[in-house]
Amino acid sequence: MNLDIPKSLLDEVEELISHYPQKRSASLMLLHAFQEHFGHVSKESVEWIAAKLDLRPINVYELVTFYPMFREEPAGRHVIKVCRTLSCALGGSGKLHGHLCQKLGLDPKVHGLQTSKDGKFSVEFVECLASCGTAPVMMCNEDFHESVSADKADQIMDQCS
Repeated sequence: MNLDIPKSLLDEVEELISHYPQKRSASLMLLHAFQEHFGHVSKESVEWIAAKLDLRPINVYELVTFYPMFREEPAGRHVIKVCRTLSCALGGSGKLHGHLCQKLGLDPKVHGLQTSKDGKFSVEFVECLASCGTAPVMMCNEDFHESVSADKADQIMDQCS
């Protein structure tokens, strides 16, 4: 396993594990820490975390593939998540996703993470963002946006430096 982990992350890992009576319980927190540091959760990260927590890699990998907040590949500087669940779909999230993909030169048929050629934006369709009454909704990085039209999405993207 060839993973260069800085001392600060190693210290954070030890601190996180110390908060749980069973090491396994720190799995999600370690995944968050690795993604925050590396920008995604690589196969090597999964293997390292599994070894650290005395788990099999599949026990960690199933968390990465189940929870939509984890990425297995690097993302662009700005990550746009478009809700695809029923309320947002009825409110036009399919058209919004298509508009974003068209604007960034991405394939609107792909629902997983896609990154623009310049690396500035990544777009993905995700499950519920928990604002069904204000559909369609999207997130740009950590900022939440409701009732997003194509024009509003363009304005949001223009504000990203």
